[in-house]
Amino acid sequence: MRKRGQAAFLKTENQPVPLEIDTISGPMLGLKQLLRAHRAMATKDLKDILGRLKYADDAKVVQQITEQMKAVKGRMAAVRHKLVVMSGKGGVGKSMTTVNLALALARQGHKVGVLDVDLNGPCVPKMLGMRGQQFTITPEGAIPPVGPLGLKIGSMDFFLDELSPVRWKGPMDLSPVWLGVWEMNVLREFIADIAWGEVDFLLADLPPGAAADKPPVIAGFIPDLDGAIVVTTPSEVASDVVQKSIIYARDLGIKVLGIVENMSTYRCPQCGTESELFEGDTEAMCQALDLPLLGRIPFDRNLAKSFDKGTPLLDASYPILKRYDEIASRIKTLLDYKKILAKQL
Repeated sequence: MRKRGQAAFLKTENQPVPLEIDTISGPMLGLKQLLRAHRAMATKDLKDILGRLKYADDAKVVQQITEQMKAVKGRMAAVRHKLVVMSGKGGVGKSMTTVNLALALARQGHKVGVLDVDLNGPCVPKMLGMRGQQFTITPEGAIPPVGPLGLKIGSMDFFLDELSPVRWKGPMDLSPVWLGVWEMNVLREFIADIAWGEVDFLLADLPPGAAADKPPVIAGFIPDLDGAIVVTTPSEVASDVVQKSIIYARDLGIKVLGIVENMSTYRCPQCGTESELFEGDTEAMCQALDLPLLGRIPFDRNLAKSFDKGTPLLDASYPILKRYDEIASRIKTLLDYKKILAKQL
C-alpha cells in the first residue's frame, strides 16, 4: 500500500511505464532523482524517489525558485547566444526546424546545444538517434549527452522508456492551474541542473501551445535570452494562431528575430520539383508584424524519413540542408546587428 507523498512506478508487460511526479511530495526535483528513478523502473514499488521540498513551509518556496534561477544563470554563463524556437500552432515542424538549425550552426563551426523542454512529447533524441542515452551526473551538474556534429542535447526523453508518458500524481480535485504550476517548477529545476559548459548557441525547442500558454513562460526561464525564432506553415489557420503567439510574446518582452516558413512546398524525391501544399501569405504576415522572413523550407520526404528513423541527413550538399544553412547565417547576422546596435546605444 503506497503512503501519501510517495511515488510508484508500476511495470506491466504490455504497457509503457509512466514516469510519475507526485504533486504532494513537491515538484522541486533534480536530475539526480529523475535518473535514479529511471534506472529503478523495473521494480514494482519505489519510495522517496523524487524527494520532498527543500523548504517545508510555503513561505520559502519563493526562496527556492530564486535559487533555481540563480543556478540557471550560472549554468548558462558560458553560453554566448540563447534562442528559443516556438510556434503557437502544433504540427508545423518546430522540432524539425530546431534540430536542423542546430546542425546548420554546427556545420558552420559553432559549439551548439539543444534544450528539449517538452515534458510530454520530447522528440529531439529520437530524431538524432540518441534514444536511451543519459546525463552524466557530476558535482558541477548534469553533463548532457553529445550527438551528431557535437550537439549537446538536454531532454526529458532521457528519463523515459519508449512511449512512456509523464504522469502527475495528486488529489483528484487538483486544478489544472496548480498542475501548470508544478510543471513549470519541474522544468525550471530541470533547466537549472544542466551544465552546458562553453556553447556558442543554445536552441530551446519549446512545447507547442497557444499564445497565452507555456512557451512564453518557459522562455522567461532562460536568462539573457537573445530572441525567439517562430515557425509556421503557409496555412491560413496556422498563420492566424502564430500571429497571436508573436504578439503575446512581444507583450512579455520576448524579442522575435524572425519567422521560418516550414512545409512551404512539397519537394518531389525523384525529380526535385516543388509543388504548393498550402495557400497562404506568410510574407504579408511578416510585413504586418515588421519581421523578416528568415527562409522557406519545403517538405522533403527523404529528410523527414531520416529524422523519423533516427538517422539524420548530415550531407551539407543536400539541397534542403543548404536552406537551413542560409537561415542560420541570417540569424547570426541579426544577432551581430543587435550586438552592434546595443553598443551604439
